[in-house]
This record gives sequence, structure tokens and C-alpha cells, in this order.
Amino acid sequence: MRDVATLLEALPYIREFHGKTVVIKYGGAAMTDVKLKEEFARDVVLLKYVGMNPVIVHGGGPDITSYMERLDLPVQFVDGLRVSDAATVNRHGQPAIGLCGDDGLLFRAARQAAPSGQDIGFVGRIERVDVDVLTHVAQDYIPVIASVGADREGNSYNINADEAAGAVARALGAYKLVFLTDVAGWLSDRGQVISETTASEVATALPTVQGGMRPKLAACLDAIDGGVSFAHIVDGREPHSLLLELFTDAGQGTKIGPGS
Repeated sequence: MRDVATLLEALPYIREFHGKTVVIKYGGAAMTDVKLKEEFARDVVLLKYVGMNPVIVHGGGPDITSYMERLDLPVQFVDGLRVSDAATVNRHGQPAIGLCGDDGLLFRAARQAAPSGQDIGFVGRIERVDVDVLTHVAQDYIPVIASVGADREGNSYNINADEAAGAVARALGAYKLVFLTDVAGWLSDRGQVISETTASEVATALPTVQGGMRPKLAACLDAIDGGVSFAHIVDGREPHSLLLELFTDAGQGTKIGPGS
């Protein structure tokens, strides 16, 4: 009976989200663990089947690092790595296309220096997302995007994947932005998961946030400021955490809304 109860609990959310876009930043353990990778693919396919429009942004992480080391490639050629997980999603019944942000100038980028002003090489920030390209692809496919961009001269830049996911969600007017990470969510000073909060509370706390959570929260704020309804940070190490966060009352991680 618990399975039936879970399904009934999910139905109002499925109805609410039908026809809406959800951008998912795919990374951490969910991207490296074989079992989690397969389960994530099934979950994304389910989103598509129930009428949502999932768009995946892929940071690469250790896969890109090992690829570059193996082929002795400098960072500006990171766009040479196509997204392998598009094939995984295809196996589960929905066609997916792996894209790089510099395919057709999907991401137009500008070179970015370190906060100190020091040159850090081919690292960029997104100036523009070509929404027409994504909208066209998403009509028939699940877009899976590697976070690389190009400038007006065609130079390729590595883009922070959290920033890229936020920029894509903002540009598409996505209903939700979801980050899969290797922690349970945004944690309080006591180490407890903050299950729900507002953009203003995040903005107040952001200057004191350290580590990898900071760019995720900053991307959440940027997306919500641009019209995205909700942002979520969930534990990608937990099976089906994406579905549990979206389709259950209790959720699974941190939900950030636009409230004051």
C-alpha cells in the first residue's frame, strides 16, 4: 500500500509540473557511480514521460580531468569531451542529445579573471544563452549540456557548471532548477539540512558560505532573480533523490523559493 500512497502523493506534483521545464545540474557521486548513473537516467526519462521538459547540465568533474590527463589536452580543449550520459538516457527510452556550450555558440562566454585580477587561463563566464537552440532541441530530445562556452572569436572556455545551470534555467524561464551534489543539502551551522528557505535568506547568508556550496547558492539566487520559481539542492548519492525532492511532500534536500 505504501507504493500506492507514494503514487497518490506524487500526482498533484505531476499535474502541477506538467509542461514545465526543469534544469538539472548533474554531478558528484550521481555522475560517477554506475548504479546511481542508471537510476538518474531512468528518473530523467520518467520526468519526460509525465510531461515535464528536463534539461541536464553536466560539469564533467573527474571525467573531464582524467580525459584531459590521458590525452594531454590543455583546458581550452575540454569541449572535446562529449557527454556520455546522453547514451545512458537513450537506453531508457527517450532520445537525448549531448551538447557542448560552444556548439553553435549555445553559450557565448567572455574570459574571466580570478577575483584578484590574475589571469587563470581559459576560464569564462556566460554572457548569453542561445535559447532558440535549446528550445528547438528540447522539443524532441532531452538536452545534455557540457558546461563549455565560446567567445565571439571562437575561443573555448571552461564554464563553472553551477553557473551554467543557473544561466540555462534563467534563460529558459525554467520552473525549477535542481542541483545534484554530494551533501544532503544546504546545511545550517549545526550541520542540519535546511529543508526550505527563501532567496532573501540565502542572499543574507551567502557572504559567509564557503566551498562548493557557495557557487550553487549563487546560481540559485541568479536563477530565481531571473524568474525561475524554485531552486533545489539535493543529495545525488541517494537513489532517486531527484524524484523524492520533486514529487513528495517531505522532499529530500533544500528548496529555495523567491519569498522575502
